[in-house]
Amino acid sequence: MDLSVYMNSVSVDCVVFGFNNGLMKVLLLKMKYTHEWTLPGGFVRKEETVESAATRILKERTGLDNIFLKQFRVFSEPERSKMNPAVSDLVASGANPDLDWFAQRFISIGFYALVDFTKAVPTPDYFSEKAEWRNIDEVDPLIIDHSLILQKALNTLRLQISYQPIGYNLLPDKFTMPELQKLYETILGKKLDRRNFQRRMLSFNILNKLPETKKGGAHKAPFLYEFNLENYKKALENGLGGGW
Repeated sequence: MDLSVYMNSVSVDCVVFGFNNGLMKVLLLKMKYTHEWTLPGGFVRKEETVESAATRILKERTGLDNIFLKQFRVFSEPERSKMNPAVSDLVASGANPDLDWFAQRFISIGFYALVDFTKAVPTPDYFSEKAEWRNIDEVDPLIIDHSLILQKALNTLRLQISYQPIGYNLLPDKFTMPELQKLYETILGKKLDRRNFQRRMLSFNILNKLPETKKGGAHKAPFLYEFNLENYKKALENGLGGGW
């Protein structure tokens, strides 16, 4: 790994959210030599922006393009790099002898991404042996301050629901209103009134009701919906207003 192409002291950490079977997921990597878990991340090349670095890293880790990506916070605690006992283990393993590079202070820019769980292909990086999804409420402590980064990303996502739409990047092309409500409840961590939720979502004018219904199940088949992409994009730019 040629470290000379990267900027000193600047890194990117990405919190990749997915949604499947009513559960919120986050993408994690298992490191090769320490067997600890980490968020996907990497260094910033000298000729690219931090946004380009995050997009490149996510493409490498998920195989997806055009990901919804949002910068949410800078993590600059002076001692954050020293919080990582994995550095010495990594160097001792012979994986990379440049201890000075990994032991230096890194300021990390945090991004969160929303991806289609069914289309993502989790792929390990140079330092990891495994990439896999974990339920958001079943994540063990992560290296350095990655547990804090994950929590801050989730808090930011919950705030976003109050003024921007959520769902296009997390749900299939066609979905039911209960499925959309379950996504919101999972992110918020609380139950929402069914009638109020449906009335409010329809008032935003970001959904198209389809003439078809979802087949299967013991109850009356619910109608399917899709996002009105033109109005959805306008809502992302202009906001929705209100809160849950």
